[in-house]
Amino acid sequence: MGLNDPQWGKRRGNSGPPDLEEVMRNFNQKINELFGRRGGGDSNNGDSDGNSPDGPSGKGIAVIALLLVVAWIGSGFYIVDEGHRGVVLRFGKHVETTLPGLRWHIPSPIESFEDVNVGQVRTVEIGYRNNVRSKVLKESLILTDDENIVDIQFAVQYVLNSPENFLFSNRDPENTVLQVAETSIREVIGNSKMDFVLYEGREEVAAKTTALMQKILDRYRIGISINRVTMQNAQPPEQVQAAFDDAVKANQDRERQVNEGQAYANDVVPRAKGAAARLLEEAQGYKQKVISSAEGDASRFDQVLVEYAKAPEVTRERMYIDAVQQVLSSTSKILIDQEKGGGNLLYLPLDKLIQSDSGMAKSSTGTIRQQSEIQDFSSDISSRSRESFRSREREVR
Repeated sequence: MGLNDPQWGKRRGNSGPPDLEEVMRNFNQKINELFGRRGGGDSNNGDSDGNSPDGPSGKGIAVIALLLVVAWIGSGFYIVDEGHRGVVLRFGKHVETTLPGLRWHIPSPIESFEDVNVGQVRTVEIGYRNNVRSKVLKESLILTDDENIVDIQFAVQYVLNSPENFLFSNRDPENTVLQVAETSIREVIGNSKMDFVLYEGREEVAAKTTALMQKILDRYRIGISINRVTMQNAQPPEQVQAAFDDAVKANQDRERQVNEGQAYANDVVPRAKGAAARLLEEAQGYKQKVISSAEGDASRFDQVLVEYAKAPEVTRERMYIDAVQQVLSSTSKILIDQEKGGGNLLYLPLDKLIQSDSGMAKSSTGTIRQQSEIQDFSSDISSRSRESFRSREREVR
């Protein structure tokens, strides 16, 4: 009832409170009008049937109250979708977490519920926003262990494993994930070399960052599980990109030269080792040959010594003949000193005779004659040598 109500105006002059019966009567009249009824009589008289106006008004209030109770109870039903969880709160305190399906809780203001999507893969970007070209330098520039600066952009994908902790353990979980990711990547890169971070160590850096983030988040009890850390970009800062490219080219040239030197060494060293092994084998063979030859000469000398003891003159003459034969067989020219002839030297060009022998190979008669002459000359030389040896022996005696 408003202040401009006529009934209120009638009571304004009185010092006491308004009549409660009159207020209820006016309220019931309005309810009856709402349900299509008309109020009859004045405030002190009943209807023609003798019923008071309060009778049907009480029934309307009961019906309305029942409908309100049914609507209030029905407002407690809710549906939890697949991949979601329903967190029920009683006066702001967590009482249960419901699974997908049709559920009911005590309606508001006693209980309420929060729908949490636990199947969604959420993403936090560090060092950039929406595009790697939109860099956030205060997040992306990181100092390495060798005191160089690298520009890193990476993304963290995560899901919820505890809706209760996600809702109540932290005021801003997504910002917490971003800060934890930045802290973890700075620790991992701060313990790594620049070349390792930029080239061969990206996967290892991502794996270490994932493990460290999960450890920190579990300690904070935020209810988040890290799925993957993806390195979007890793490069030197733009201000030193040209110098870094020159350093990379120098390193590549160094690697190329090292590889070429290694290839040359792989080619030369085996051949040198093979040549050394061959020389060792030849030296070993020569050694065995010399030893065997010396042993054979010693054995032959012992045998000659035995025979020389039996017949010294015959053995000496035989040794002289063998020595002369050995010497003359390896020369192509022979000079013979004729003692009886009076100081003239006899020159025998065997090389010319051999050449003429090869030129006259077609004539068998000439060849036989030359062979007979050579044999006669050889026998003559042998006889003269024998006589000279004997005369020298007589002179010695």
